[in-house]
Amino acid sequence: MAALTHIQQLIAQGEHQTLDFKFGITDQRKIARSMVAFSNTDGGTLLIGVKDNGVIAGVRTDEEYFMIEGAASMHCRPEIRFEAKAWNEGGKKVLEIIIPKDSETIHYAHSDDDRWLAWVRVNDQNILANSIWIRVWRRSKTPHGTYLEYTEKEKRLLNHLLHTKTITLTGFCKLAGLNRKIAENILVNLVSLNVVRMQFTEKEVLYSLNPTVDIHTFSPE
Repeated sequence: MAALTHIQQLIAQGEHQTLDFKFGITDQRKIARSMVAFSNTDGGTLLIGVKDNGVIAGVRTDEEYFMIEGAASMHCRPEIRFEAKAWNEGGKKVLEIIIPKDSETIHYAHSDDDRWLAWVRVNDQNILANSIWIRVWRRSKTPHGTYLEYTEKEKRLLNHLLHTKTITLTGFCKLAGLNRKIAENILVNLVSLNVVRMQFTEKEVLYSLNPTVDIHTFSPE
């Protein structure tokens, strides 16, 4: 049996955290979202000319590359730097677009309603990043650290997570009787300190305890 080619090996993996298949590109803003999600998370590869089921359809013109180039320069902020490789698979051209992780800045994609939004990659999905994720990321780049005042609000949240496992931002607001801004500030502090973890899903963002943390060490008693 002949060895699998590079592209065949990638396709055999299926779509996942760092790999996405695209039959073709018709919308620069939509592909910008994928590029930003990869850049903001673990980096990744786009295979252009491959259907979702892994069938190689190929790209017919150089237009696909120019669409990628336009998406990166005009619909990603800051501009996404990428590497492009063209492969011939059984007479069909496949583009491999390699997007590195950028640990120095957050990238935003231009939305249809003219906003700039941050995206992250979760498994094989691009998920809209929320303000807490953005603030935690920015906090990680500052030299000032995080000051945590352990009040009844923090205690109530951690005790809840100890028994109920997860909570949403809205759920925390209701649990502690807080407005959204104060609840966000508390979650930013706890996530920044790696006490609480964020879990993105297609519908919502969940917060849970870091299993390596003993919440009893936060008690002032």
